[in-house]
Amino acid sequence: MSRKLPIVLVLASSLLYTGCSTSTSNNNTTGSPAANKNSNFNQEGMPIAKEPITLNVLTVRYNNMGDTFTKNKWLQDLEKQTNVKINWEVQSTNDWATKKTIIMADGKLPDIIFGDIVFTDSDIVNNLSSFRPLDDYIDKYMPNLKAAMKESPEMKKISTFPDGKIYSLPARLPSRPISANLPIINKVWLDRLGLKPPTNIDELYTVLKAFKEKDPNGNGKQDEIPVTGSKNTNWVDLLSPFGFTDLYGNNFNNTNISNMILKDGKPVFFPATKEYKEGLKWANKLFSEGLIDKEIFVQDSTMRTAKRDNPDIAIIGFDYGWTPDAPFKKWKDEYVAIPPIAGPDGKRYQIGDPNGLSFRRNELLISASSKYPEIAARWADQFYTNEASIQNFWGAIGTVIEKKDNNTYTLMDPPKGTSADAWYWEQSVRDFGPKYVSPAFEKNILLSPNSGDGLKLVIDKLGKDYVTAPFPHVMHNKEEFQELPTLLTDINSYISQTRAKWVSQGGIDAEWDGYVKKLNDMGLEKLVKIHTDAYNRYKTVK
Repeated sequence: MSRKLPIVLVLASSLLYTGCSTSTSNNNTTGSPAANKNSNFNQEGMPIAKEPITLNVLTVRYNNMGDTFTKNKWLQDLEKQTNVKINWEVQSTNDWATKKTIIMADGKLPDIIFGDIVFTDSDIVNNLSSFRPLDDYIDKYMPNLKAAMKESPEMKKISTFPDGKIYSLPARLPSRPISANLPIINKVWLDRLGLKPPTNIDELYTVLKAFKEKDPNGNGKQDEIPVTGSKNTNWVDLLSPFGFTDLYGNNFNNTNISNMILKDGKPVFFPATKEYKEGLKWANKLFSEGLIDKEIFVQDSTMRTAKRDNPDIAIIGFDYGWTPDAPFKKWKDEYVAIPPIAGPDGKRYQIGDPNGLSFRRNELLISASSKYPEIAARWADQFYTNEASIQNFWGAIGTVIEKKDNNTYTLMDPPKGTSADAWYWEQSVRDFGPKYVSPAFEKNILLSPNSGDGLKLVIDKLGKDYVTAPFPHVMHNKEEFQELPTLLTDINSYISQTRAKWVSQGGIDAEWDGYVKKLNDMGLEKLVKIHTDAYNRYKTVK
């Protein structure tokens, strides 16, 4: 779905949304449904629109995933039931940052923004007049979402903006684990060398040393890479034995709160702690002995994937991943997940959320310029039922999901040669968009323990008891967002530079005090105060 931008950017913005809702005659930004009486609208029952209408919906997909999800039978049936045809505008993460800048500057938005990957908190907060407050629409036209918010108050808590209003809709994903990425190790190599899975950082060092020196893949070459990664993406995982449990540090849309953790219930900036210092000293030991991929600071995710899927033989010993078959597709049968690695204090720390990795916000917004906000609201509410949600997370009943006579649901096997996760992304909106699966309903979802989401729930047992409460997905206000970009750019860049130097060359002990002083000179105290204020507001939402 990636399209080249025309040279004339103004022309690009006008072409990108041909037919989008741009009417200003009905530009109600009060969020009051009363101001948008529509004679074509049924407040209850089906169809939602008495006569067919079209809503323009913008969404973004990873890389080159494309628009296969639009063939989902539930989505197609919804169009027939509601009289609401959807004109999907599917963009790619490959060039979305550039296109987003043009769209926001132009101000012409479609009726609906679908998925939290499209706009960040900052995008929304700094352009609130472009989006409708949805509180009254939820109250009048969205009974499914109202019931969900009552059953799971976190849905409302994470969706409430600093002005007390709701502009974006939340989601609760089904059958989600508590733990995020777990350690993944090559079990075949362990067995060949007569080693047991490591339980702490000392044992991990011993295992990685053996992986490098004793030819565990048996090809007579020293081509084994004990640990790999890509640029900065896996440092949170690798330093987790030292207490670095930043859930949002590697998330596409949550870089505003990266490097923050909760310690004894208080917000803490981890890269300024002694635990971070000790973690980098340990990483330097691994790197200096060739146990960490020498290209870790330069290679992107494509290079990392190529090494994981090396065509001739497995060459990676240890990494972190959602499930073994996610990072190691070709050689997945050689790998197993293991419990979190204990740190120098003897404790295990696992990145995740004790409440489950289920809740999301910014999954749907209605533009202020839409002519059909009531219809859009009722259309969105159809996603907030149990059956709708599982079909929009995995795929349609009859295609991906099998519904049994006893009202239980199982997932079919993916086509040969396709991973379960890739199939779900092909058949559904997957992580994106509004949805809600009740905790009570989840017992009816019977997932295979051998792959995909079912396997994740099985290996979740290895890590969930060690998950600590993360710094939550707080919401910053407009004034804070004005200060954050400069603070984050300077501070995060400095942290990345020093981390690369200290891991690859050492010297952290001699330079640590100067490092902390420079962080403070860059405004670290102000940054932590901004996050703390946002955290305190988050705690007060009822």
